[in-house]
Order: sequence, then structure tokens, then C-alpha cells
Amino acid sequence: MSTQPTTVDDALDWLRAEADPAVLEAMGPRYGIHTKQALGVPMNKMKQLGKQMGTDHDLAAGLWSSGWYEARIVASIVDDPEAVTSEQMDSWVEEFDNWAIVDTVCFNLFDRTPHAWIKVDEWAARDEEFVKRTAFALLWSLTGHDADAPDTHFLHGLELIEREAADGRPLVDKAISMALRAIGKRRRGLRPVALELAEHLAASNDPAARRIGRPAVRELTKTNQSP
Repeated sequence: MSTQPTTVDDALDWLRAEADPAVLEAMGPRYGIHTKQALGVPMNKMKQLGKQMGTDHDLAAGLWSSGWYEARIVASIVDDPEAVTSEQMDSWVEEFDNWAIVDTVCFNLFDRTPHAWIKVDEWAARDEEFVKRTAFALLWSLTGHDADAPDTHFLHGLELIEREAADGRPLVDKAISMALRAIGKRRRGLRPVALELAEHLAASNDPAARRIGRPAVRELTKTNQSP
């Protein structure tokens, strides 16, 4: 489109113009992104649109309400984290239906809100698959994006990881595993504690815990040996 998109309708028209049937067809079989309402727009195009639209909390709300997967990705880019409420986060997480929207919203938006750490705790205690995935994807993203967080926050995160390591659902286990490894690589002081937990999980009788622990042991041992 030649004009600068500024409204929800503009954004949807822009996304439809960039839709690629091959991308749509590959979303489920190739990438495991299963959602009811998608156009098939490449991620780089969604990022381009988000950058063009700037920061606008009300626009983000409208994009999210459209229900389109791609519009929701753009919503996570244009929303203002300081304007995001706890209630909004709970409302959005209830509508997450695939791993990609979970991780993208966490890394683009949720980890910069004032409520991020509270939500890790709240959602880790929930049983719904994508809610629990969000808790640990958010913890994972906070390890890289919250430079000021004290180590005690991440030590508590390790406690949550140990508590939930037997979940057994692949999409949840993947986020738990990534959070464990990320905490172990955040600071040297956290590395031995994370590695100890990884070794404990790797030796567990529970197969889900072992699937989380074993790759973490390999990765953190390699990191430990780095100069």
C-alpha cells in the first residue's frame, strides 16, 4: 500500500495485501502454528507494519480485537507496555491459541509491563496449556530483557521450574526448558544453581523432567566451560 497505515482497517488491508498462501499453508505443518484466523503474512512484514504504525495503546487494542493472528502480532509491537493493565494481560492470555502468539507477545510486550513478574507467578500456577506456557515464556524473556531484576527473582523462577517440570505437555515443557537454560546463562552467580537443578531434573524418574533437564545440563555445562 502506498499510504501510511494508521487505523485497524488500514492495517488489515495492508496485511491482506502482504498475505502469501504458501506461508499460510506452512504455518501448521512446518511451524506448528495452529490458529483459526490467519492470513499467512511473513514475520518480517508484520514487524515492518508495526514499526510503521508506531506506539499506540488504543490501536493495539483494536488490532487485538480483530481476532486475526497477524494483527495480534502487530498489536504486541505497537502497544505501550506502560499502558498495559493486569486485566488486559489476563484477557489476552485467555485467547492465546498457539505457541507463536505466546512467545511473540511475551518478548515484544509483556516482559516490559509493570506486571510481568506477578504474572509469571500467577500463570505458572494455572493448568491451561497456553497460560502455563506463557508463564515460562515470560520468565524466559525476562532473563534477557529485565536488566535490573535481582537474582532473587530468577532463583524464585527456578523454584517454579522445579515445581512444574513434570507437566509433560511439549509446548509447556519447551518453555520451561528454555527458561531454565536462560536463567543459567544470565549471570555467573546463577549458573551453578541452574545447573544443579538441571542435573536434578535430568536424573528424575519422570520422563518430562528428564526431557527438560538433559538438554539444559548439556548447554549449561558447555557455558560453564566457556572463558
